[in-house]
Amino acid sequence: MTQESRGGEPFETVAAQPPQEPPQETAAPHPAHQLEDISGVDNWVEEGGPLEPQDLEPDGGFGDAAAEMANEPFDTVAAQPAQEPTEVEEDPVERQLAERTADLQRLQAEYVNYKRRVDRDRDLVRQNATYGVLSSLLPVLDDIDRAREHGEVEGGFKAVADSLERVVSGLGLTKFGAPGEPFDPNVHEALAHGHSPDVTETVVEHLAQAGYRIGDRVVRAAKVTVLDPEG
Repeated sequence: MTQESRGGEPFETVAAQPPQEPPQETAAPHPAHQLEDISGVDNWVEEGGPLEPQDLEPDGGFGDAAAEMANEPFDTVAAQPAQEPTEVEEDPVERQLAERTADLQRLQAEYVNYKRRVDRDRDLVRQNATYGVLSSLLPVLDDIDRAREHGEVEGGFKAVADSLERVVSGLGLTKFGAPGEPFDPNVHEALAHGHSPDVTETVVEHLAQAGYRIGDRVVRAAKVTVLDPEG
């Protein structure tokens, strides 16, 4: 439809369109209706028919995926070899310090052993020297004992005898042996044997010469006569 414009030129006119109604929204199907459209499984169950595998597992369902996963080989991870510990470079200063310390400890142990050996040897030398001196004085002590038995130790001689006995006692010399003591072959030297019903064990009857010892070391055994029990 055309009309003339004000300047004499025609112009087209557009016919008025009727108003369009808004589209109506369609309601989503109820979930119950969707379950009815999945398959005919419900109908088969209601009718008592058997179930087929294709009714339970749709194409490409979980069963096929599980079967494929079971058939796929497992990827094995190769065991990694144990790594050897890396050697730490030793400090030369610490190494020298350890060597010098070991040398000092060894020297100290050697010195301690040397000191013990020297002390032991010194004691042994002193004991041997004392033993030698006192052994040489035993005859003099025997003469004093015999003179005392006869009553000849008197006056100045008695003072000398007593002084000598004190000196040798101070050096560790002790006298042993007396009548009536049990006979010990380790410290007694039997010169004669007799028998007596009055004794129950072997005893010293008479002391012929006294014995002497230094500590546990016997310098001279006592010379005695002994009595043995009868029977």
